[in-house]
Amino acid sequence: MPDPSTLCEALVRAASFPGTGLRILDREGHAGFHAWAEVEAGARRVASGVIAAGQSPGACTALVFPTGIAFFEAFFGVLLAGGVPVPLYPPVRLGRMAEYHTRTGAMLKAVRADLVLAEPRIRRLLGETVAAAAPRVPRCLSPEDLPEGSPGRPDRPVAAEDLGLVQFSSGTTGVPRPVALTHRALLAQAAILESFLVDRPGAIHAGVSWLPLYHDMGLVGCVFPALTRPGVLTLLGPEVFVARPATWLRAISRYGGTVSPAPAFAYALAADRVRDEELDGVDLSRWRLALCGAEPIGPAVLRRFGERFRRWGFDPGALKPVYGLAEAALAVTFTPPDRPMSTVRLDRAALARDEVRPDPDGVELARLGPPVPGFAVRVTDAEGHDLPPDRIGRIRIRGPSLLAGYLHLPRETAEVLRDGWLDTGDRGFLDRGELVVTGRDKEILVLKGRKYPPALVEQALDGLPGLRAGCAAAVSHRPEAADAERLLLLAETSRDAADTDVAALPDACARAILAGTGLLVDEVVLLAPGTLPRTSSGKIRRREALAAHLAGTLSPPDRVTPLSVAGWYVRSAWAFTRGPRPGRGS
Repeated sequence: MPDPSTLCEALVRAASFPGTGLRILDREGHAGFHAWAEVEAGARRVASGVIAAGQSPGACTALVFPTGIAFFEAFFGVLLAGGVPVPLYPPVRLGRMAEYHTRTGAMLKAVRADLVLAEPRIRRLLGETVAAAAPRVPRCLSPEDLPEGSPGRPDRPVAAEDLGLVQFSSGTTGVPRPVALTHRALLAQAAILESFLVDRPGAIHAGVSWLPLYHDMGLVGCVFPALTRPGVLTLLGPEVFVARPATWLRAISRYGGTVSPAPAFAYALAADRVRDEELDGVDLSRWRLALCGAEPIGPAVLRRFGERFRRWGFDPGALKPVYGLAEAALAVTFTPPDRPMSTVRLDRAALARDEVRPDPDGVELARLGPPVPGFAVRVTDAEGHDLPPDRIGRIRIRGPSLLAGYLHLPRETAEVLRDGWLDTGDRGFLDRGELVVTGRDKEILVLKGRKYPPALVEQALDGLPGLRAGCAAAVSHRPEAADAERLLLLAETSRDAADTDVAALPDACARAILAGTGLLVDEVVLLAPGTLPRTSSGKIRRREALAAHLAGTLSPPDRVTPLSVAGWYVRSAWAFTRGPRPGRGS
């Protein structure tokens, strides 16, 4: 059978391979297996309904589902109907519902969605969300509510250059942008990942993932390779992992997982919260690729994870820092599978001047590997001129899975995509062909005219008693009438923090940052858990946090009670009835 040219063809081909598909764990750890043939059959039912509902070819359909078979039936159903799926995050931060309605409504507006498909329980909460997309208010239906379509195969013609997915950029430094990716680009990225996941000729690593399906690491990085080289992928919901991190490690052990990716905060959370008694009988010796990406990587966190779980057979050499972004579909650089994590140490003062000067006692940064096959990486100044290896600059990339553009945003596309090269917005340098990232260009701390990556300040706090792992934001600003910028740390305390630990935290944070970076903190602000604003993928929005703090509006999530939940449902139902008639516009 020839290689597929679209995700639709990939699904049809995968359905012909017996014993391959998705193993999905529920909250209690019970597994349900869904063969790719079952996914295809469900997707065709959805496609028939989407066509019968009048959805036009090429139109965007937003998907709001938890991890489950219904997501995949809806995703591939929209593709088979000739549409473009746009996975969006469900309302999981219940104390931030007003923010959810505003941000998700803006996403619906950005892609000009005509239809929203949602899990029935979630749909009941989305009235205010779709209303926020006015004046073009999309219809909001559950798959069960779609009209009955014509029997048979509902396929509409789909070409390799058609859009196969719109995924939003992280939005850490501004409004998330809709990244439009073609079928060709997505399959190119899947092929790149396959080249790293093949264990031996004809075999593929067994994947285990808790990553959200509305995020490139979860969907593109885990699902698509299991589809294009048909295999079995084990999935659990992100809410299951956050509530009980040991569930992730137990799933890897039980199902023989050999590859499982996660952002750095997940490794820190597991190292801190998993108890020995939760790992009775667990064997992690088959885990060969513990990929780490999606956010700044603290080498100390990964080393702590490796040592914490070594006694259960985990090989610390399996930890592989990687680099990617939504605009590239996912992977750009990759630590080679046969090489353990490596780092560089740099002189702090030189780093602040955008210079690369080795220092055995300096700041430690992870190497993120060389470019993956087909990709090229350059480091340039602001005008696009290449810089020598001893200078830090803007990271630009080129490769076969780059975005077609930001959907409906030609000016923004032209700003970042020129002559086939994408300006990533990140800063870093190349060390003997391997990428080292120092931070986001728009988030760099500016102190006394020098530049410092905020992640280095935040990573210095790793392991401090009383702090939530990965829940701190280092920001700089110049108050009115001040003659210099101030370094401000906004940090959340842990839910079970002892009073003595909390009282000691401001001084402890200042000492840790001074020791780790040489910087003096002007102010440490302690926050209740859940206060810092985050992106849909969990990254902290530093600039928004600073603006809210300065405005006095940085506050913890609303208290969730049965009464407040009932109120959400009532307001949602009222929004569905009072808004413009759900249809193809207002």
